[in-house]
Amino acid sequence: MTLKLDKVNRGPHLSTLVASSISREIAQGRLKPGDQLPTEQALATTFGVSRNVVREAIARLRSEGRIWSQQGRGAFVTDANNPTVLTIDYEALQRADSFRSLFELRGILEVQAAALAARRRSDADLAAMGEALAGMRAAPYGSVAWLRSDLEFHRSVAAATRNTYMGQFLVFVSERVRESILAAGNQQKSDDMARITLGEHERILAAIRASDAEAAQMAMRDHLAGAALRVGLHESDAVAEPAPVPEAASPVRHSRLRKAIRKQAAG
Repeated sequence: MTLKLDKVNRGPHLSTLVASSISREIAQGRLKPGDQLPTEQALATTFGVSRNVVREAIARLRSEGRIWSQQGRGAFVTDANNPTVLTIDYEALQRADSFRSLFELRGILEVQAAALAARRRSDADLAAMGEALAGMRAAPYGSVAWLRSDLEFHRSVAAATRNTYMGQFLVFVSERVRESILAAGNQQKSDDMARITLGEHERILAAIRASDAEAAQMAMRDHLAGAALRVGLHESDAVAEPAPVPEAASPVRHSRLRKAIRKQAAG
């Protein structure tokens, strides 16, 4: 068995890169069903990472149904592909078309989730969203800490739907989007964009707090349209259909956002 494993570039998601590399070996048949993976130490040496990174990668592959492990024996490739396990290949998301499709899926899920959250949220849900917003305010815009708090905000909205499957899908998709943004480093950064993005989240929270499902949908659509612009997609790629917006409010905001992006690019 000859594997084509190379050291991975340093970055915030080493375990993702390691998991993706092993997944590629499985997909291309160099690791076959029933094959045992090299030891954690051997993988750590091959990839040039710590054993903790390898453990995280193995845990991810196990959760995706690609491998199974047994204490004292090691990790093995599963005997068959499991179509009930949802996986999104990290490397595929480096292509613009794949990332656009994932962002579109996120929009479909999150707009409906906002409406459900407005109808079903609890005081604890509102507190969790508020804490996530506070984390975003405290972190530099576009940083790992900012994106982590941003993800936590959307995770809290998903939890407020009281729909376990909605929450699982949203967290999974949002995490893949976050990883791709970090890897690409294509998020425009400026004080104007930080203020605009925070304002979008505040409007989502205000609508959910008011139990206004329609306003929550509008606010989430508005946010995702802006997010698409910030990561280099056209705003129509954020949601599956044109976003209904309050009169005058969103066109003005999008005009400001486009100006901020042009100003950032010119600088």
